[in-house]
Amino acid sequence: MSSGPVLVVVADSLSFHGPDRAEPADEPRLWPHVAASTVGGRAELHAGLGWTARHAWRAMVGDPRIWASLRHADAVVLGVGGMDTLPSPVPTVLREMIPAVRPASLRRAVRDAHGWLTPRAARALGPLGPVALSPGETVRHLERLRVAVTALIPGLPVVGMLPAVHRAPAYGGVHAGRDRHVAAMTAWARSHDVPLVDVAPLVAEHVLGGHGNPDGMHWGWAAHAAVGDAVGRTVGKALADR
Repeated sequence: MSSGPVLVVVADSLSFHGPDRAEPADEPRLWPHVAASTVGGRAELHAGLGWTARHAWRAMVGDPRIWASLRHADAVVLGVGGMDTLPSPVPTVLREMIPAVRPASLRRAVRDAHGWLTPRAARALGPLGPVALSPGETVRHLERLRVAVTALIPGLPVVGMLPAVHRAPAYGGVHAGRDRHVAAMTAWARSHDVPLVDVAPLVAEHVLGGHGNPDGMHWGWAAHAAVGDAVGRTVGKALADR
């Protein structure tokens, strides 16, 4: 095990999906581990499928594994906020109840109906459509995360990440809410001196050119390498400035 800096990464599924499937959290080609290797350290990854900033906050206050990781943290990377920008014609609270629907036959029917509705409604509503989490709520939860970790470890470097891009058929290829989140997250980061990694320029050609995961959202290893290097360099600078 490396004796270098420990990066605690709280992120969404972009942190653990590769070009073909979800990978174990310790897969070294995933961007959190590439980032950690850039600074000669190791990463502790805490992430979930579809996590928004609100999901990350719930995990922060409810998952003792994160608390354990934070005891050893030299920096925290908040790799959430991107899923917040995705179209969500069905309110998130209702969508998250689908796994609880019984009986199984009804659950499958509801899930299929949601999968049919989402891309069509996203295209129909366009920029007026609701997203998984509003920009205001995203930055509110990012700030709660920042305050929580810096209260625990004063002076702990916190690095954020701006939303990536996608061409996912599951969302009708629609990403109209991204710009509003980028503006809100950038303003939040500037007001609290949080370094941000702008992910989109690093992965746009890769994702939009069809070189990533066939789902049109998750990345291949080349994108993981590019993002990991950028995050690692940003963390390295933050550690040097500490």
